[in-house]
Amino acid sequence: MSTTTSQRQEVPVPPRRRRQVSMADVAEAAGVSPQTVSRVSNGYEGVVPATRERVVAAMRQLGYRPNAAARALKRGSFRNIGVVMFDLTTVGNTSTLAAISESAAAHGYTVTLLSPQSRTADSLSGAFNRLEEMLVDGVILVMESAPEGAAGTSFALPDVSHLVVVDSALGPDHAVVDTDQAAGTRSAVEHLLALGHRTVHHITGPAHSYSAIRRETAWRTVLTEAGREIPAPLTGNWSASSGYAAGRILMEDPDCTAVFCANDEMALGVIHAAEEAGRRIPQDLSIVGFDDIPLAADFAPPLTTVHQDFAGLGRVCVARLAHMIATDEISTGIELVPTSLTVRASTAPPRHDRAHIRHTHSPA
Repeated sequence: MSTTTSQRQEVPVPPRRRRQVSMADVAEAAGVSPQTVSRVSNGYEGVVPATRERVVAAMRQLGYRPNAAARALKRGSFRNIGVVMFDLTTVGNTSTLAAISESAAAHGYTVTLLSPQSRTADSLSGAFNRLEEMLVDGVILVMESAPEGAAGTSFALPDVSHLVVVDSALGPDHAVVDTDQAAGTRSAVEHLLALGHRTVHHITGPAHSYSAIRRETAWRTVLTEAGREIPAPLTGNWSASSGYAAGRILMEDPDCTAVFCANDEMALGVIHAAEEAGRRIPQDLSIVGFDDIPLAADFAPPLTTVHQDFAGLGRVCVARLAHMIATDEISTGIELVPTSLTVRASTAPPRHDRAHIRHTHSPA
């Protein structure tokens, strides 16, 4: 006798899904109406504290999770703001983003960050379309520079009703928030001139940067007003290495006694170049930076620099956007956050013997 073994195909049985706890379940467990549960979950006033505690206890016991999207649609706000930022590597941008996030949380908002892969108008438009799909209430755009291929400010921003733009060349027809770049630069250059330096050399940021352009323009303006020689500026890219490369060029000029750098990291590079050239700071060379990064006070010597209030910048951006969202008003105009000069040990009057040598050998 032969035995035949039949093979059975096992059909997997899908796991039973736990039924989602509803508002009615919470209401029944707490002994209240669904309307009361709704009021508690949405944070409305007018619920007796003892009742609120009973509802919250029932929510926790049953594992109830309110539907955030449904609540947002009902009240017309998602309590979420978008941030578009092209570069996440610079100290200024990361500090600004941290300030925006902290201020947004204080206003009861979450933050959705998008960093486009390229600086093009299409990439910028795509980022705004994605944020619209993510149901944000408004957007903070950190521009830094015009999109590639755009001439000046001729490009068009995406059509967003609640939009605040940071660090841009856009005019007062938009809601713009920025650090007072011109005033900060003026304080730095005037400080060096007041110490007795005949002129001030400058290492700029990248040519496409709005901040770099405004700082260079203000540097030229101050020297022109003072009737001083305007040395040819050298261009950096915000990095210490670019400051070092520019600093090596400046150290070949014995008449260079003062340098204003467009940011602190490039100033660090100049300090390195000066040390290699045997130029003492501040006895032989005074240096001023811009930003006042946390490490600036620990440079050797501690760096004189223009302090940017990144926390204040974030607060102003979020407060302005939150007001636009709450009132549905169209906000325009440029709002500048003040700067201040922090004087440390990297600046001093020029050496009198160097000034005497220059005077003696200058052509008649």
